[in-house]
Order: sequence, then C-alpha cells, then structure tokens
Amino acid sequence: MIEHRDDLASKMGMWLFIFTELLLFGMLFVVYAVYRSMHPEAFKLAGQELDVVLGTLNTVILLISSMTVAMSISAIQKGNKKLALALLTVTLIIAVVFLVNKYFEWGTKVEYGFNPGGAELHQLGHGTILFFGLYFVMTGLHALHILIGIGLFLYVFWQVRKDKIHQTDYIWLENTGLYWHLVDLIWIFLFPLLYLIH
Repeated sequence: MIEHRDDLASKMGMWLFIFTELLLFGMLFVVYAVYRSMHPEAFKLAGQELDVVLGTLNTVILLISSMTVAMSISAIQKGNKKLALALLTVTLIIAVVFLVNKYFEWGTKVEYGFNPGGAELHQLGHGTILFFGLYFVMTGLHALHILIGIGLFLYVFWQVRKDKIHQTDYIWLENTGLYWHLVDLIWIFLFPLLYLIH
C-alpha cells in the first residue's frame, strides 16, 4: 500500500501556524509598548527586579537547543539515527532546564508578592501591576509553548526510534524544529524587552 504524503502542504500548514503565533505575540508586544510609554518609570523600576543572570542563561540554552534540533534534522537527513536521537535528547533536557529556571524565577516573584493579586504588588502602583501582569502573561504563554515543544519532541523522538521518521521521511521532525525556532525567536524578543531595557 502506497502511503500518501504531501510534505509541501505540511510545511505550508506549519508556516501558517507560525504566522498566527507571531501575530499573537506581536499584539502582546504592542500592548507592552503602549503601557510602557504610559508608565516609563514604573516599568523601569519593575524591570530591575527581574533576574538578568537567569534570563541570560535561559537565552543561551535556548539558542543552543535551536542548534541541536537543527543538527538532529541534518543527522536524520544523512541517515544517522543514533546521532539524531542523541541531539533530540539534548534538546529535551535543555527545554526542561529552561522550565526549571523559569519555575525558580517565578517562585521568587511570588515569594516577594509580585504575582498578580499579590498584596505587596498592589501597594506599588498601577504601572508596576501592569508590568508584572504582562511579565507573567507573556512568559507564561511562552512557557506553555515550551511545554508543547517538549510534547512534540517526545513524539518525534519515539517516531525516530521506531523508524517512522527516517532519512526520506522527516517532515514531522522538520516541522517540530520550525516550531522550536519560533519558540526561541519569541524569547529573543521577550528577554531584552522585559529584562534589559530600563
């Protein structure tokens, strides 16, 4: 039985999905810019409460994960299943490390009462409430995308192991890689916006 495949349509579908995701985060960036222009001093002070070292670490490891997923695609194209699986494992570990870092960072903010609804946050004024509200929404939405990425990587890892994804049929791995590059790209914008611009 001949299996019907349309790799071009699959890739086009992924690009359309990426476009809608860019629109979603683009709107959030616009909302952030508008509120920042209305409360520049509060956003500046609130931004200084974020952990730049942890943010930088997460940026570096996400960039490395983009490289490892690209290398895994290259490995499967060359028929090197073992290397592809090893690189996917590294990517998965990095994704989990990112979430662990984010968990500790969020935990610190909640501990200090900077979470939405926190009593301490309400004493710091409207601008600070808006900053941390946007911080939790934007980084939370990004973390959700990381979780989805982990699920996708687990799926493609299993498919590579079972030889369902191989040298001549790797569109699932390629589309998962595209998705992961999107997740990285969003963080590349989030990091300076929230952590560095004061």
